[in-house]
Amino acid sequence: DFNMGVLDKIKAIEEEMFRTQKNKHTEYHLGTLKAKIAKLRSQIIEGEKVAAGVKGEGFDVERFGNSRVSLIGFPSVGKSSLLTALTPAKSECAEYEFTTVTCIPGILYYNDAKIQLLDLPGIIEGASEGKGKGKQVIAVARSSDMILMVLDAQKWEEEKAKLTMELETVGIRLNKSKPDIAIRKLATGGVMVNSTVKLTKLDEKMVKNI
Repeated sequence: DFNMGVLDKIKAIEEEMFRTQKNKHTEYHLGTLKAKIAKLRSQIIEGEKVAAGVKGEGFDVERFGNSRVSLIGFPSVGKSSLLTALTPAKSECAEYEFTTVTCIPGILYYNDAKIQLLDLPGIIEGASEGKGKGKQVIAVARSSDMILMVLDAQKWEEEKAKLTMELETVGIRLNKSKPDIAIRKLATGGVMVNSTVKLTKLDEKMVKNI
């Protein structure tokens, strides 16, 4: 199985990181290992998307309106109810988990703007590793202009932390500006690093190692 092979590699790298003592001499090695894990997790999302046939499962929804907002949350937290309340769309609601099994679009009209809301299936812990329908949900989230977390009022802090971790694991940074990084291919080959500010988290050597 493709996923299990990649997950085994991720687990092996994580175990190596756990065994490696953190100090100035090992920071470059740890940085390289983190980069490998990020690449492997991206392979899970992209590989599963192709293998599962996202279009056939109803996740390939055409963009419409001025912006796209994905409703992200765990099962049975009210995503479908919110979509039904804000748009003319009807998304099935029930008292059991995993009522929504595909992507349900709706349009919110606000003044002259048309905002596309997407009701997505509830994700579970491990979504960033391809568990459940997390692979499709995250793929849709990547294509959105905004991610709106829908949380259980009684345990919202715990759920927010878990969802944030799942999304950041695959490179989706919430409420943060994109890193000011530009990559240009040079005809001469090699790697050249230029910075306009002082680098505090990594240096040229670590960039080249990664």
